[in-house]
Amino acid sequence: MEILDIINQKKEIIGKAPRNEIYAKKLPHKIVHTHLFNKKGELALQLRGPKSTFCPFHWGPTSGGHVASGELNKDAALREFKEELGTSSSIVFQSEDWYEYNGLKKLLISYKAEYEGPFTLEPGKVEKVEFFSLPKIKEMIDSGEKFHPELLFLLKTHFFK
Repeated sequence: MEILDIINQKKEIIGKAPRNEIYAKKLPHKIVHTHLFNKKGELALQLRGPKSTFCPFHWGPTSGGHVASGELNKDAALREFKEELGTSSSIVFQSEDWYEYNGLKKLLISYKAEYEGPFTLEPGKVEKVEFFSLPKIKEMIDSGEKFHPELLFLLKTHFFK
């Protein structure tokens, strides 16, 4: 059972609860994302697989997920990177943003990295990873391709100003 920290607007931990309770009661918690770029400046997007609990077959960040109770944000980002992509890379803090979706507040903590591959994808959870230029990603969004809502928010907030 995955236990997550509950946080307040000041980002202080005020409790902890199982993931299903966090979502049922719409309790604020932390999510990490890593945005991976190649040497050409293209951003790697992950096509979420059929075993993804939210938004399967949607384009998402290169890697991401929940910060477990007591886990450091950067450690969570590195863990998700390893789990989903089967490799590791050095990462650098990028941003922190409050995000609300259907009444649920999340603190999105983003990191960035540069890495070319190769990847060993998590079966069932990650369908594929592809690099795209930012103009191509904008074109994909405008043409109606399915994107994870957190990624859309981060793209619009930090990449498509």
